[in-house]
Amino acid sequence: MQPIRTIESRTVVIPVTNIDTDQIIPARFLTTTTREGLGKQAFSDWRYDANGAVKADFVLNKPEVAGCAILVAGRNFGCGSSREHAPWALLDYGFRAVISTEIADIFRNNSLKNGLLPIVVDEQTHQWLMNNPGANVTIDLETTTLTLPTGATAKFPIEGFARVCLLNGVDELGFLLQQAPAIERYEAARTL
Repeated sequence: MQPIRTIESRTVVIPVTNIDTDQIIPARFLTTTTREGLGKQAFSDWRYDANGAVKADFVLNKPEVAGCAILVAGRNFGCGSSREHAPWALLDYGFRAVISTEIADIFRNNSLKNGLLPIVVDEQTHQWLMNNPGANVTIDLETTTLTLPTGATAKFPIEGFARVCLLNGVDELGFLLQQAPAIERYEAARTL
């Protein structure tokens, strides 16, 4: 995982409520155990027609969103089945953060464990973001603050351990492995 301190990016807005994990990455693409290539299939049923041709009117297919690392979505993002492939697909596409007023718990936990920052904001901040697609925003994980181009800021909640892992670019196992020398010293002292 890449460490996250700050993310500065334009936003992509998908103003849909109740986007579930099957819409993020359809089940037919879950046959892989690797993350690479899933970004091409993110929102596949919305991005491509039945013949696989690109739907030019879908936001992720528009040239102006290339390079955007922040997705703003409607309420209850990531609902549905527990599917780690959903944050994998978003990360592989290039997103580093997802912003909504409500993010499903299982999706949120899968995101935190894989390096995608799920941000829950208040209604007023969310509405501003929905009304201003492509806005340049700054996310500061150290201060847990989202800053809009207007200068307005919004705090977002994130647990201590998950925040530490994201700041250091490690998952839970990586964090534990970093503690190996201290664990070995402790164990050696106990056997004396």
